[in-house]
Amino acid sequence: MNSGKTFLSLLVASLIGGVLTLGGYKIFFDNKQYQSFDAQQKSVLARYYVNDTSGVVVPQGLNFIYASNVVRPTVVHIKTTYPEQNNMRGFGNPYSQDPFFRFFFDEPGDGQRLPPRQSSGSGVIISADGYIVTNNHVIDGASKVEVVLDDKRKYEAKVVGRDPETDLALLKIEEKNLPFVKYGNSETVKVGEWVLACGNPFDLTSTITAGIVSAKGRNIDILRNKTNFAIESFIQTDAAVNPGNSGGALVNLKGELIGINTAIATPTGAYAGYSFAVPVALVKKVMDDLLNYGEVQRALLGVMIQDVTAELAKEKSINEIKGVYISGVNDGSAAKDAGLKDGDVILKIDDKEVNSVNRLQETVAQYRPGDKVKVIYSRNNEKKIATVTLKNKRGTYKIMKQASQQMIEDLGVQLEPVKKEEAEKLNIDGGLKVTALLDGPLKETGVKTGFIITKIDKFDVKTVKDITDALQSRNEASLIEGIYPDGKKGYYAIGW
Repeated sequence: MNSGKTFLSLLVASLIGGVLTLGGYKIFFDNKQYQSFDAQQKSVLARYYVNDTSGVVVPQGLNFIYASNVVRPTVVHIKTTYPEQNNMRGFGNPYSQDPFFRFFFDEPGDGQRLPPRQSSGSGVIISADGYIVTNNHVIDGASKVEVVLDDKRKYEAKVVGRDPETDLALLKIEEKNLPFVKYGNSETVKVGEWVLACGNPFDLTSTITAGIVSAKGRNIDILRNKTNFAIESFIQTDAAVNPGNSGGALVNLKGELIGINTAIATPTGAYAGYSFAVPVALVKKVMDDLLNYGEVQRALLGVMIQDVTAELAKEKSINEIKGVYISGVNDGSAAKDAGLKDGDVILKIDDKEVNSVNRLQETVAQYRPGDKVKVIYSRNNEKKIATVTLKNKRGTYKIMKQASQQMIEDLGVQLEPVKKEEAEKLNIDGGLKVTALLDGPLKETGVKTGFIITKIDKFDVKTVKDITDALQSRNEASLIEGIYPDGKKGYYAIGW
């Protein structure tokens, strides 16, 4: 009898267990759908059902609506067009220099011209009269820059100036009474603070994403392989940023600009969790310089520096693991003049703590040559104060001239664009006419006024920027080609 009851109990338990298993599967698994994405798929459809949102309460300080409404009208879409490229044999064709490529594939596109290509990014309006900040890499090399506002109005933009060392550029469109973003204070931004990123990824106008500040003063070595004077001290966030967001706004919950979105950390080319923005303290200084001087006025201490690590502190008998260690002082530098020495540890610049190389470089970059800064440093574990007058790259206290103006002065020439009628008569696409010769390398070649420069080292010359771009990559000598008004061609080699 007892065995019969036991069997019945087991049977009932088994039935109940089966029902629970099937019900659990239905609840937790059967209603879920899985979507695989292939590399080419850009968008998928999704449906979400919410019966009633009236009971949803947003915690105080976490409402993104205000900041979104403030920043969205100030963020623009930037379309760039790049000139046609000659795909000819010989000079200028990278494939012609690669015997491995020629052996297997010959030279592609011989005698053809590659069509103009286009790209896009984002920008932020910073003044009512049409000044816009973006990344240098968004517009670098573009022959045409078009700006599309949040309300769909379109303008062709002028590049006022650019700074590869911070990857920033300043644009200008001709319009008035535009909405513009207000500058915030990146110095007071805290790790863990909520932030919003606004830009135009995938050509989607005014996309807002939210995240927190993950870190400050980040160096990701994305600029230093291009220039020795690069400044990398990024604000790191986990707000989603994708291709097309470059040059867009990073704002706080007040809608104030605290950074310009510049880069992402990714193994695939798509967003993978971290993004990086140039802090607004640096953005504001660079924009002011580009507007007022045409180029960034970079101030330098003139020291070789490294982070203070536990290993370095032990090796050098440094009591505190903080500050930036001076491993060398350049002769004639601002630091040398102020009495700083090898082995000193810089702790503060004008009462701002600098506990990393990146932070020190960002802080000094906010000043101009001739500015005086208070440097608090440690020597043999004893705190000291020095007043340092910062210098420029040339070792002087002067504000430097725009690079293009300086190069033209170095060349010893005054120029003006050739008129359309004269260009057509001479069967040339354009050029710059020599209107006056000053003391300099060009005059020494024997060139005469009236000469029209059409090429420098095989680079076409139509604007002053073309000359500066060509001369920036100059070697010990450059070949200048052109034509005189009577049709006689000229070739002049200048040494530097």
